[in-house]
Amino acid sequence: MKDHDLILSDLAREAEMNPGTMSSIINGNRTLSVDQLDRITQAMGYPVGYYYERYVSEYLTEANPNWRRMSPFIHNCARLNKLDCIHEVVNLLMDKLGYSESLFELAEELFREGLYEAATILYENVALSEKKQYSERLAMCQYRLFHTRQGDNQEKNYEAAVQFEIYVDRLDEIEQLDALKDLANTYRSLRKWDKVELFAKVLGEKAKIQYNMEQQRQPSKRESTKKPSFPLFAYWAFSHLLRAEVCEARKDYEKALQHTYKYGDLSWVKETDDVTSEWKMRYKEWSKANTYVNKLHAGEIAVLADYVTFFSSRNEELLSGLDNILEAANRYHLNVDHILNQFQTEILALLDKPECVGTYNQQLVIERYIHFAHELAVYYFNKNNFADGFTFLLNCLEKSTLIKNKSYIIKCVKMYESYQECAASETKIAYRNLINEVDNNEK
Repeated sequence: MKDHDLILSDLAREAEMNPGTMSSIINGNRTLSVDQLDRITQAMGYPVGYYYERYVSEYLTEANPNWRRMSPFIHNCARLNKLDCIHEVVNLLMDKLGYSESLFELAEELFREGLYEAATILYENVALSEKKQYSERLAMCQYRLFHTRQGDNQEKNYEAAVQFEIYVDRLDEIEQLDALKDLANTYRSLRKWDKVELFAKVLGEKAKIQYNMEQQRQPSKRESTKKPSFPLFAYWAFSHLLRAEVCEARKDYEKALQHTYKYGDLSWVKETDDVTSEWKMRYKEWSKANTYVNKLHAGEIAVLADYVTFFSSRNEELLSGLDNILEAANRYHLNVDHILNQFQTEILALLDKPECVGTYNQQLVIERYIHFAHELAVYYFNKNNFADGFTFLLNCLEKSTLIKNKSYIIKCVKMYESYQECAASETKIAYRNLINEVDNNEK
């Protein structure tokens, strides 16, 4: 006010506040709310959040924390990514009893808004404060933390999954379905097939129980029961899709087909609404696609043309379709140049950046692309096409390094060593740069 020659009413007008309220704040007769702080800060020409660190030390470190002031402050800090302020406030609150539930509810709100870093701070502190180690709230915190810790680093994804496993049974029955689905998907992207099989079986059993219970309820009571993210039968079908994938990975194609036929035939599902119809159609499509895949991997080469026709008009199936064909081509020494030429534009687009499409999450897409790039490199090296072979080998190594997939890093190194005498000088330089990056990551 002195610097800009303002009287109290001028500042109040600039801050869009009542002069009486402004007077009480300046004279120390009224506690400053975060909304009032934001208004005054902007009136002074500073960005919102400029004084947040001082607000914590001068207004919030009091004997009895006021949740009505702290809650909006934490929310604002989350939006502005002022995580240090959130840490300070949460530490103040956790020293007092009775704030665990309020912090959990706020964490859920932040999670729904996609403010995951801020939500993580709250979930971690609530989890530490839970006295009842079998409480549902503790399990829910761990489930949310499992979600927020998922990313491009496969080592950390694995650690998060292992840490969360023991809490699944402590969630309510409906929440368990999504948790089991998410756990299985994480292990699926890591190709931990024993784990995928374990959680897929449990998912199928629990989904079937819940579906039967739902059918036995009176129609009037069904509306009041908690609903899962997807129709109950879809979880059961997904469990068989996962189990088919496990069998395929183990080269047990006959058993894989049995599971594939199961989730493809959902005629027993009684509901007839649009959502049900959509999911039944999806699983029928996936069953058809994976029937081709299993027959192809089992050596029935005659299905190749029909399979290409099937996935060529389905953008979300393109990467997995090409990957399956390359794997079969390498196993049975097939010439699929005509198929690669047909999808040359799409393959080059994938080389640049494999995108998340349809129902596949980014983890699964990147993992699938790495597998595809490796198979494509093998295919080209087998045909003595060293230029294209090294292109996809280096791309596979780059993506594997990015997500810290040690298994494929080792495969790429071994393949490079087998063909390094055929590498051009610029290829050798690019390879050495990637290996240096791998070494730096290890350090």
